[in-house]
Amino acid sequence: QVELVESGGGDVQAGGSLRLSCTPSGRIWNIIDTAWYRQPPGKQRELVARITHSGSTNYADSVKGRFTISRDNAKDTAYLQMNSLKPEDTAVYSCHVVASTNFAGYWGQGIQVTVSS
Repeated sequence: QVELVESGGGDVQAGGSLRLSCTPSGRIWNIIDTAWYRQPPGKQRELVARITHSGSTNYADSVKGRFTISRDNAKDTAYLQMNSLKPEDTAVYSCHVVASTNFAGYWGQGIQVTVSS
């Protein structure tokens, strides 16, 4: 079973930047889209950003203009560049990949991002 491995999280001060990476443990064929979700403390998980295999993107209103999602198809790796971070961005971030071979998708284990004021 393929697993997604996230990296790049950590602690940062407000206004700072982090770049999250999501890499599968094995090859995933026929990817449809890749998304980043987050779950703030005590709240439900929410979609942060999504990118389709063709490169179309969409973002939550709360992160537009600050976060950028991208993919390196040659490396099968997705990224989430997070700039101008705010304390309300504090959450566990998880990546999710949907493929035609697995419509339920693959999930990462999640990675903590903590933004201090």
